Amino acid sequence: MNVEATELTRRLGRTQAVSGVTLSVGPGVYGLLGPNGAGKTSLLRMLATALPPSSGVLRLLDSDPADHRQRRYIRQRLGYLPQHLGYYPRFTVADFVEYFALLKEIPPTRVPRAVAAAVERVGLGDRAKARLRTLSGGMLRRVGVAQAIVNDPQLLLLDEPTAGLDPEQRVAFRALLRDLGQTATVVVSTHLVEDVGAACSQVGLMDQGKIVFSGTPEELIRRGDGDGAVGDAPLERGYTTVLSQARS
Repeated sequence: MNVEATELTRRLGRTQAVSGVTLSVGPGVYGLLGPNGAGKTSLLRMLATALPPSSGVLRLLDSDPADHRQRRYIRQRLGYLPQHLGYYPRFTVADFVEYFALLKEIPPTRVPRAVAAAVERVGLGDRAKARLRTLSGGMLRRVGVAQAIVNDPQLLLLDEPTAGLDPEQRVAFRALLRDLGQTATVVVSTHLVEDVGAACSQVGLMDQGKIVFSGTPEELIRRGDGDGAVGDAPLERGYTTVLSQARS
């Protein structure tokens, strides 16, 4: 497994953002569902080695992120799109993705090809020389995905990746997720259940810092089969049923 977390916790001030999460994720696309404030972003930041756990055991790519040398190994093989990605407005799309390619220590001779492939893969090949300040919010989000995949990561972490994308772009992005999941471990954090149903083979539902459901999308759908389930689609009904049961 490329992600192994045992009783992972994280306190942010007085708030217990993540509380005793145990998680095991291998190759494929894993959807991390949950309402705003559930702890999804804090968990992803720990998996991205950007935030150390307060307690618990975490191993990524069979390595210990608490060890400096092993953390560097992980980061070379990691792709991460945070919920809010800062950028330099004067950079071009290619400049920005190249910057991250160098941070991930891709050999300089391989950088131009890697950048071009990543930009093309997110559908921005014709905008590679455009400055970031001229792009729409949806395009900027796709640039963020390009920097995350430029190193062909073994572990890819995406926090609300479809925010700002129009319906056509979201359909294309789901196809990209399924393709990436053929060879990598992809963890996608979202509160949009339709994205999970279309792209993910496994799903975890997080609420109040805890994983309250883990299984397949089909298993989550079955949880909403009873009377009184709320939602416009089968997956939504499973989602709301699990949340209601976890809070009662």
